[in-house]
Amino acid sequence: KLKEEGMTNLWDRWAAQEQIRCKSFCAKGLSCQFCSNGPCRIIPGKLERGACGMDGDGMAIRYMLLRNAMGLSTYTYHAREVAKTLIATGEGKTPFKISHVDKLRDFVGKLGLNPNSPADRLAVELGHYILSAINSDSNAILRTVEVFATPGRIAVWKRLGILPGGPANEQIDAISHCLTNVDGDYVSLAKTAMRLALSCIYGSLIPLEYGQDILFGTPKPHRMNFDFGILDPSYVNIVVNGHEPFVGIALIEHCRKSEVQNSAKMAGAKGIRVIGSIETGQEILQRVDADGVFVGMTGNWISIEPLIATGAVDVFAMDMNCSPPSLEEYVPKYPTTFVSVSPLVNIRGVDKHIDYSPENVKSQAEQIVSLAIENFRRRKGAGLKIPTRVQSAVVGFSIESILSLLGGSLNPLLEAIKRGQLKGVAGLVSCTSIGNGPHDLPTITMAKELIKRDILVLSMGCGNAALQVGGLCAPEASDLAGPGLSSLCKALGIPPVLSFGTCTDTGRLSILVSEVAKAMNVDVPDLPVAVTAPQYMEQKATIDAVFALAFGVLTHVSPTPPITGGARLMKLLTEDLKEITGGSLLLENDMVKAADALESHILAKRRALGID
Repeated sequence: KLKEEGMTNLWDRWAAQEQIRCKSFCAKGLSCQFCSNGPCRIIPGKLERGACGMDGDGMAIRYMLLRNAMGLSTYTYHAREVAKTLIATGEGKTPFKISHVDKLRDFVGKLGLNPNSPADRLAVELGHYILSAINSDSNAILRTVEVFATPGRIAVWKRLGILPGGPANEQIDAISHCLTNVDGDYVSLAKTAMRLALSCIYGSLIPLEYGQDILFGTPKPHRMNFDFGILDPSYVNIVVNGHEPFVGIALIEHCRKSEVQNSAKMAGAKGIRVIGSIETGQEILQRVDADGVFVGMTGNWISIEPLIATGAVDVFAMDMNCSPPSLEEYVPKYPTTFVSVSPLVNIRGVDKHIDYSPENVKSQAEQIVSLAIENFRRRKGAGLKIPTRVQSAVVGFSIESILSLLGGSLNPLLEAIKRGQLKGVAGLVSCTSIGNGPHDLPTITMAKELIKRDILVLSMGCGNAALQVGGLCAPEASDLAGPGLSSLCKALGIPPVLSFGTCTDTGRLSILVSEVAKAMNVDVPDLPVAVTAPQYMEQKATIDAVFALAFGVLTHVSPTPPITGGARLMKLLTEDLKEITGGSLLLENDMVKAADALESHILAKRRALGID
């Protein structure tokens, strides 16, 4: 449809860029534009240094460190919004409530606060604590590291000098390392990248997800529908897109009111619905059951342009992440009202800004609903072309829900691993990209390869949507798993791929892995686990990957990131790091070969533990 209508689209733009892509230098990390002596390029064996003297190893890791700094900034922005929302909610200034009081008390107790105060007061105190920790000195070790990391990890990080302080000051330090003529040592820059990643997980992501669980509920397994078939043009359709749940949750609560539904019906609609997109959808659907108002999620970011082209979206509400600039050309073409709900998101041609404010979100939801109903009046009866496919999946897996399924203890999972029913566990933390194949195909291929080898998959990020839409997060997919995993899934009534949330749930996953290590009396690198990012795309993904390396886990990444031009850097990350943190980097664009390598790694860890 996009091609028929002559619309700009990702596939055509990517193909055009592929014709002129700088593969000899840029794609390998061997170029630099940071100062007026450049641009510079490295030609191994001929030109080994830029004008300032920086070599290829330094160029490649410095660029990666700066990418990671962008990832940290956006994760921390999200964490800051959570903290502000906790404070405003505790003060009674939002339509939200404290949904998980026990988790609030548990978390503040772990942080050293008094857990016995009234819940509203604790929410305010926790919000201020998170903000204070974000801004804490880089020499002050984060309390969350001491609480959630294993003793072995803490000892390694202390020895390496990468125990992190607050994200804001770690960010200052890391970017200062990157200034021209400051740090030219690729090892130093790699350590700085790992320290920044640790600060991201323990200073931003863990507090962020705890805060959202406290506000909106800890995820529990339930059914949810996916793909474009959930769109019904006879309803007023509001799509919430991005990475934050706040406006979406407020819209759902508002649209559940009978008077709001009646307003939509008076405009000629059957009612009004809220639909998730990207990580905003994932954040919501983990915690909210499908009903007549919230009906599911369309897909990940590559699906946005086709989604708008259906003509069935009345409001596309965009928060802090994953709203492509190409939407500028979609604004005048399709009958959708585009609304930015974050000061970060600015699309040319979009003049409606209703930037999220915890204290004002109730009235903001009302404004967005009014815009959606008015849009429906204009577009009803227009010719629409909507795919009809709907895929059901089970979503909402968390540490607590997994423990509940296992009877309150990790022991059944550990026993399944020890007796070989499960070979191990893989965390699939991925975006989506067409840089290494068709939309979502490498992700689906990787997941299928892992589960058929009796490796349980926990999926997060935009890659999670690929597996939800692709049917692998449904219990019926257990038939695609190996005999051990399949039997476990059928016994527990679970899918072979557990939908574990968004990219922010990397922090949640780190807690689970650490708890497994503690239960087995080993450290993280000893476990039969691995991480895969089959289609990483942007800066949040790269800082997640660097965290996994510091965490001590084999980390598969595809497409190949721009670091391969640094021969010593590659040796450090793929070989030497095994003896430093226990982690290592695997670059492989063939998903079958990558799955072979992950399985071999997991089997080697089993042998070392004496359970194979």
